[in-house]
Amino acid sequence: MLHPQLAWYIAGPALGLCVVACRALFNARLGVTGGFSEVIGRLREGRSTFDWRGWFLIGVILGGTVYALAAGGPGFHGYGWLTDNLTGSADLAIGPILLGAGVLIGYGAKLAGGCTSGNGLSGTAMFSPAALAATATFFGTAIVVTFLIEAVVS
Repeated sequence: MLHPQLAWYIAGPALGLCVVACRALFNARLGVTGGFSEVIGRLREGRSTFDWRGWFLIGVILGGTVYALAAGGPGFHGYGWLTDNLTGSADLAIGPILLGAGVLIGYGAKLAGGCTSGNGLSGTAMFSPAALAATATFFGTAIVVTFLIEAVVS
């Protein structure tokens, strides 16, 4: 059985190397929002050829799918109250909920001109003052909200 998550000491350096490789090979930032824009734009034009960003997005989707299949199917666990309170066939509701949430996040990222992870990875690696401020804001907000939720639930 596959472990549900890659160890941080493997995933972190691998992701960091991907950021560096992206900058060295393409002089570009690593992010899924750019791949999404690339694929949608090309498909609207009726073209099926993509640059590296489109193939990156396709690779993320196919890689996740292959991993889920190798692990014996999608494992919807670890989403807090959403998965703690659902049993049996109710597990089928989690997929559409997560898909809807992903679409909303993608829309927000596109509307904002980039996603938090791309900003945090590539922007901070380039020492962009805006990316450093934005990433500090993302993390600070997440910490405050976590404490607030914990205070309300407990």
